[in-house]
Amino acid sequence: MQYRYGIVAAADAATLSGRELLQGMIDGRFPAPPMCEALTFWLTEVGEGTAVFEGEPGAHLLNPMAVVHGGWTMTLIDSATGCAAQTLLPAGGGYTTVETKVNFSRAIRADTGRVRAEARVVSKGRQIISAEAQVRDRDGKVLAHGTSTLLVLQDRS
Repeated sequence: MQYRYGIVAAADAATLSGRELLQGMIDGRFPAPPMCEALTFWLTEVGEGTAVFEGEPGAHLLNPMAVVHGGWTMTLIDSATGCAAQTLLPAGGGYTTVETKVNFSRAIRADTGRVRAEARVVSKGRQIISAEAQVRDRDGKVLAHGTSTLLVLQDRS
């Protein structure tokens, strides 16, 4: 799939629920965030309280030990859990991450191939949403897993 990158106009975003906005990115009606191009991962699926990202590790993500930097995996988990939370927000709503905790299970290498981060909301309150995610390789092995606590922001429209 060919992605385009940019920022969704605030006026457009304010009229859509979080899930509608994210689905619009998947469908290509809205651009994917610029960071997705640099970090080679993309939102591929959303549901009610769920989100899936896929990512392509590569040489551009390697640390001095020749493995993919853990910050990439953490950012992938933070993005997936945040978008899972966003699917539950009304038009004009927003969120910000309070905390993300990640456990690394296996090294991700430049040649690992496409990985998949599946996230789901565990608990939604008026102010706090908790979500969890797992990153798996193409064989289904868990590479990392984590949790995020997200603060619901009041209507930003």
